[in-house]
Amino acid sequence: MEQHIPNHASDQTVAVNAASADNQPNPADAFEVLLITGMSGAGRSRAAGTVEDMGWYVVDNLPPKLLVPLVDMMTSGSDSSIHRLAAVIDVRSRSYFDDLAAVLSHLDDLGVKTRILFLDASNDVLIKRYESVRRPHPLQHGNRLIDGILEERHLLSNLKERADWVIDTSSLSIHQLSTKLYETMLGSGPTTVAVHIFSFGFKYGTPIDADFVADVRFLPNPFWVPSLRELTGHDKPVADYVLSSKGATEFLDSYEKAIETALEGYAHEDKHFVTIAIGCTGGQHRSVAMSEELARRLRAHGLKVTVSAREQHKHHSS
Repeated sequence: MEQHIPNHASDQTVAVNAASADNQPNPADAFEVLLITGMSGAGRSRAAGTVEDMGWYVVDNLPPKLLVPLVDMMTSGSDSSIHRLAAVIDVRSRSYFDDLAAVLSHLDDLGVKTRILFLDASNDVLIKRYESVRRPHPLQHGNRLIDGILEERHLLSNLKERADWVIDTSSLSIHQLSTKLYETMLGSGPTTVAVHIFSFGFKYGTPIDADFVADVRFLPNPFWVPSLRELTGHDKPVADYVLSSKGATEFLDSYEKAIETALEGYAHEDKHFVTIAIGCTGGQHRSVAMSEELARRLRAHGLKVTVSAREQHKHHSS
């Protein structure tokens, strides 16, 4: 069957070649596309949700022909914040599915890095899953459930062969599938867990959205040092004062080790986002300095860590 690619996609190719000729960077070179496909009932929806948690922009049931204009739109803006697009492609696309090979070839011409994730499961498991949700297979067409499954398996055979990753979900729970995806795409262990640390003041209330809450009010309070009072834990004089205080290093050593142990377990149990709250009286000095130092230590282990200060807009009163 002759494949037709939208004209503006060809225009994009010309633009890319022109940019290359001028030695200009091609935005598509830094853009990634992940196709999530596979057998219906094998876990595509769960996979899409997990990939979205990893930071991908996810589009479900996208006709393959629309991939090229969508990538074009996302890479044409110099200030685009989206660099990774994941598209769920399946047999619900019907005739559009036949266009996929041509579209993949065209994305290669554009310089877009494209990978395929294929979810599979045994026929017996797929039948049990469909029976449990009491829904027909999209290719069943009034026939037996196994007929729809076998037809889909035949249609997807070539795509499975060219997939970058094939995951059999027959024996996996939804949480195990998520963990498997993290291991497959990002690796295993604590580095798959994103950590957010924020400082706060107990006088303004204990946070309810933290997995860990640490109290550093045992450290000397810079608020009572006139030269430090109007500063915060982001300022070097305050940070030096707090971190050199008796017990600060010992606390951080122990807490760092405890957090690492917990993150290892969280990664195994499919928890990939952890929030740590560190509090002092007003959330301006001690908690800020300790948050920044803990973040620095965890980053040294290869962890992705972000930091914020809950009370940063409040008056100094720590």
